[in-house]
Amino acid sequence: MMKKFICVLAAISLSAGCLFADEGMWLLPLLKKMNAGAMKQAGCKLTPEQIYSVNSTSLKDAVVQFGRGCTGEIISNQGLLVTNHHCGYSNIQALSGIGHDYLADGYWAMNRSEELPCEGLTVTFLEYMEDVTDYLDSSLRKAEKEFKNSEKKDSLVNARMMEVRQKLLDDARAANPVSDARFETYYDDNVTYLYVTTTYKDIRFVGAPPSSIGKFGADTDNWMWPRHTGDFSMFRVYAAPDNTPAEYSAENVPLTPKNHLKISLRGVQEGDYTMIIGFPGRTTRFQTSPELEFQLQQNDISIAARTIRQNVMLEDMLADPAVKIKYASKYAQSSNGWKKWQGMKLAFDKLDVIGRARQEEADFQKWACANKKREALYGNAIADLRACVDKSRKPYLDFLTAYESVGRIEIYNFAIGMQIAFRKELKAGKDSASAYVSAAEQVAAAYKDYSAPLDRKVAKAMLRFYRENASPENFLQGLGEDFATMDIDAYVDRVFESSIFVDPATLLDAVRQNGKVIFSDPACVLGKSIQDVVYSTYAMNREAGSGLQAARKTYTAGLLEWKKGQPSYPDANLTMRLTYGNVKGYSPRDAVLYRYYTTLDGVMEKEDPDNWEFVVPSKLKELYNAKDFGPYALPDGKMPVAFLSNNDITGGNSGSPIMNAEGHLLGLAFDGNWESMSSDVMFEPDLQRCINVDIRYVLFIVDKFGGAGWLLDEMDIVK
Repeated sequence: MMKKFICVLAAISLSAGCLFADEGMWLLPLLKKMNAGAMKQAGCKLTPEQIYSVNSTSLKDAVVQFGRGCTGEIISNQGLLVTNHHCGYSNIQALSGIGHDYLADGYWAMNRSEELPCEGLTVTFLEYMEDVTDYLDSSLRKAEKEFKNSEKKDSLVNARMMEVRQKLLDDARAANPVSDARFETYYDDNVTYLYVTTTYKDIRFVGAPPSSIGKFGADTDNWMWPRHTGDFSMFRVYAAPDNTPAEYSAENVPLTPKNHLKISLRGVQEGDYTMIIGFPGRTTRFQTSPELEFQLQQNDISIAARTIRQNVMLEDMLADPAVKIKYASKYAQSSNGWKKWQGMKLAFDKLDVIGRARQEEADFQKWACANKKREALYGNAIADLRACVDKSRKPYLDFLTAYESVGRIEIYNFAIGMQIAFRKELKAGKDSASAYVSAAEQVAAAYKDYSAPLDRKVAKAMLRFYRENASPENFLQGLGEDFATMDIDAYVDRVFESSIFVDPATLLDAVRQNGKVIFSDPACVLGKSIQDVVYSTYAMNREAGSGLQAARKTYTAGLLEWKKGQPSYPDANLTMRLTYGNVKGYSPRDAVLYRYYTTLDGVMEKEDPDNWEFVVPSKLKELYNAKDFGPYALPDGKMPVAFLSNNDITGGNSGSPIMNAEGHLLGLAFDGNWESMSSDVMFEPDLQRCINVDIRYVLFIVDKFGGAGWLLDEMDIVK
């Protein structure tokens, strides 16, 4: 099957003239084969080698994976990086506190000494990626031939393939001593690439606007157009004096990157060519209708649980500035998916996503069964997928119900985290007394962003939610009373009034006297009960769904053979991709036409001083009233804020550079639009749009609002 699959990909590579310019998250090493002609026809002025090259500097060297789930771009030869405000949000929050709330007030370093180290933040550059599918496939055939007569054939073949894969990794690491190597699979494990990256660990916060700009519109405007959010923040990558990765040190210096992006002040017009390079997180465009139906069931559970939890969080956040700082990032991370899933459900219904998937499956089945050889390979693929989904449905929904509700009680996580850390310390050779104290010190660091009163309210709400929604056989056990009839509020009050885990000082004092007390602590008792449910339901789900990936791999291989000659790109998996398209507005419904850009006028129109989501800073109003926009204004004198394009993005693309035909930076991708919330499953060319903050608005805020014009001095700004 693999040889046939490779032939399918080769055939696909010959069909570049058929590509849609607005759909696709394309692998950069294949641009020359798959996309060069279509990109040139669409307006791109760069060659594939100028975009991606292993042996010379290219555009990909200026684009990085920011943290674990965003994209950033290098915009100076001194390691200056720009990404979204919401990508830097958790790091800005971690640096904030009462008296220096960088989320609420913003922050701008006025020299290098004021750039703030971000503990735990990393930036990763792609060195190269290499298709090793043929090599692994050939090695597998050789191993199967060598051990074909052995009684231990399977184990010997597996061991040999582990050796082969490890040697590939070892060779790559030896050739790139400051880099790491790993394998990434595509097309549901049908293709494997060797992925070599370099990660920098000394990243410093340079500046960001206040949340009233960087998060303007907050939850209300999230995923919506028109949008007026200045969603950006700036950091700098530091390296050892020899320019190699290093842990934080005062001796480190700004990175000298292989490449950095030039910045365009030319702006955009409707129809202009655009391209985005980034690290899209996850799409499921090869999923079948049973999987899509299952996804909606999962979303319903997550939406319901998060609605309750977020309401509790927001009430305390709005009542107490200290709590707002502590929970800002937690709330934002929760609410982003919560709103997206609601939009996804509406889009599924409106666009008949599942009905269209069923029709494709029926057509695929007809094709597969029209040929005996194809029928043998692919005839049972859809039925096998449905059987696997049906088998795993209940155990996974049971797991998700627990995980999204009682699994979010923070005191439980402290208690379980303490026990895990204790066992690790024992394994490392420490005596019990020292291990208890060391584990408690590790857990104590997490209390920086914790409010026990808020967590007590969340615990009551989540336990009630779990009792109302969980299967009775998964009710919590071992609490000393019947979970089905217990007074939840009274029980939670007892836990929080007597647990040593309510604050770090109490925890440390207790374990220094007698560490064994943690095992009888009421938070640990609750934690064990929750953990038993979470672990057991997850284990049952893994067992039930064990054949799902194999069935999916077969179905995907069949799809690609069926659609041979048509363009194809693998699902997103947080590896570097390119998408190209155009600046373009859209019409979401009859008689409604959305323009492709917004201006600062819209910020002022949305202003509501009584609504925290739409407060406008006084300085921004002063600049607006004075029309003091510098060189960043439109020809008509208005200040641009955001614009639309039809580039194909998803989560992980946040912060990605949107570039013009010359590869110059036009802005930062930061969101999708409400009408296309089904885009992870199915691309809708008439509706799907990428929302980008205009780089001119970014520079205006840095320069005129933030007074940090010194940063512009190190940028290459072109017109």
